[in-house]
Amino acid sequence: MEEALTTTIRSSFSNQGQICLCGSRIFIERSIYDQFKNQLVERAKLLTIGDPLSDVNLGAMVSETHMNKVLACIDTAVQEGGNIVLGGKRKMMDGRCKEGYFIEPTIIDGLSHMCSTNQEEIFGPVVTLTPFDTEEEVIAMANSTKYGLACSLWTQNIQKAHRIAEQIESGLVWINTWMVRDLRTPFGGVKSSGVGREGGFEAMRFFTEAKNVFVKY
Repeated sequence: MEEALTTTIRSSFSNQGQICLCGSRIFIERSIYDQFKNQLVERAKLLTIGDPLSDVNLGAMVSETHMNKVLACIDTAVQEGGNIVLGGKRKMMDGRCKEGYFIEPTIIDGLSHMCSTNQEEIFGPVVTLTPFDTEEEVIAMANSTKYGLACSLWTQNIQKAHRIAEQIESGLVWINTWMVRDLRTPFGGVKSSGVGREGGFEAMRFFTEAKNVFVKY
């Protein structure tokens, strides 16, 4: 639980969620849902926002246009019945960054896994929390989007981890960790998250143009 919470804060809010490998949908087994949710919120409250030249956890969105897009997505989540557990607003700063495009770390629950908030990429400091009861249910929810780049599984049962990892439609599956990269291993997504792989022999095959030369004797 401790390591999962610490890592989930990182995977949710690193670089303000503007990393393609950040996790925006967090599925939590119902028996620990309230405990995990409450502790995640308390840790997210400790994150500092501000001038990246100082000691902060979150900086700004990449542009005003993107900030407005993320804020619009948060508004849509509320319209879809979501509950803003934490954040949800633009953060106004003083000093050098007073015109900066900052957004509070945002946690939302109470949404269907099929709503637009959970089906589209927000690419900001916004995550949703969804409880589940069975393996079949969480696999179906995880695979319900058109995207499939990366995910993390957290469990003490390694057999369960491999069983679920095999069924998850994702190019990368981390078990009990996040953002571990080795350039010798394949990197890439499935469905609308990309075609082909970078890294190792997979990259050599992907970036090689095969030519067919036929000679009649």
